[in-house]
Amino acid sequence: MEMRMDFPRLVFFAYTILIPHLVAVTVAQPDLVYHNCSENVGTYSNNSTYQSNLNTLLSTLFSYKEINYGFYNFSVGQSPNEVNAIALCRGDITQDKCHSCLNDSRLQLPQRCPYQNEAIGGYDECMLRYSNRSIFRTLEILPSFYVPNPNNVSNEDVFNQALKTLLDSLRSKAASGNSLLKFATGEATGTGDKRIYGFMQCTPDLNESSCSSCLEGAINDVPACCGNKEGGRIFKPSCSLRFETFRFYDFTAANTPPPATWPPSSPSPSDNLTPPSPAIVTPTKGKKSNTSRTLILIVVPTVIISVLLISFICFFLKKRRPRGQFLSKLIIGASSFIDFASCN
Repeated sequence: MEMRMDFPRLVFFAYTILIPHLVAVTVAQPDLVYHNCSENVGTYSNNSTYQSNLNTLLSTLFSYKEINYGFYNFSVGQSPNEVNAIALCRGDITQDKCHSCLNDSRLQLPQRCPYQNEAIGGYDECMLRYSNRSIFRTLEILPSFYVPNPNNVSNEDVFNQALKTLLDSLRSKAASGNSLLKFATGEATGTGDKRIYGFMQCTPDLNESSCSSCLEGAINDVPACCGNKEGGRIFKPSCSLRFETFRFYDFTAANTPPPATWPPSSPSPSDNLTPPSPAIVTPTKGKKSNTSRTLILIVVPTVIISVLLISFICFFLKKRRPRGQFLSKLIIGASSFIDFASCN
């Protein structure tokens, strides 16, 4: 007995098979630039209360879009299963880019640190950390992550002196920011016709003294990270810095006046734990290649599947319908599918 299926049902049937594969492809995220799993803070088990609280917190972080200055601090649950998190975006990026970066971070970090109570990780444009201890308004300088630029400078003495002067001025400017944004950018003359561009930032829950201390430590790490290099990135839990011989930040956004401030929340402080020693991240073109790879993974299978689907439908209908009936059903089916897609 011959089984007949009209066009709309055929499209629906085919897409119920293909959509899960497309979704699986499109959820790929770029690898984190840096991350650390604090193994000395303990672990949680699968389906535990702590895991449930962590999942709730990370979902809230992604869905909460009322803050537009790029700093988030959340707590979920009660001790001993309380989860605390801090998320910070670079001060020059848009809110959409901030949420996109944090979404990648919240999906990647638990995968990189499975069942760890405490973890930190991020990209050039954002940072995420969570823990079962209090981390708010607490200066933490370790672990440190170094990403040096592979290119050497031509005149070390002149470059290093100009860089030191620039970073010292940015430290003062960033530390004096308000409780919503502690961020500064600037530039200076390097060697020859090259300029040096830099940025510094602290989590704005720190006071001026703590921010300045964290950034001073980052400046002191420059020789170990990227001595005599044209650029480098240093990431710490409470602050970060970057310098390059090209402008890597949004000049207009970076020079926009900071938002007005109001008194921050005052979570109770807790004792700090000793974090791991600094980690050195080998400079690569990883971020660009990962992004390209993700784009290829999304576009190529989608195109191939779409072509195969259209070919299959055309072959199926031509074999079973007269030409006039085929065109009629094609128009009706296409309209139905467009209506279905528009509603979703």
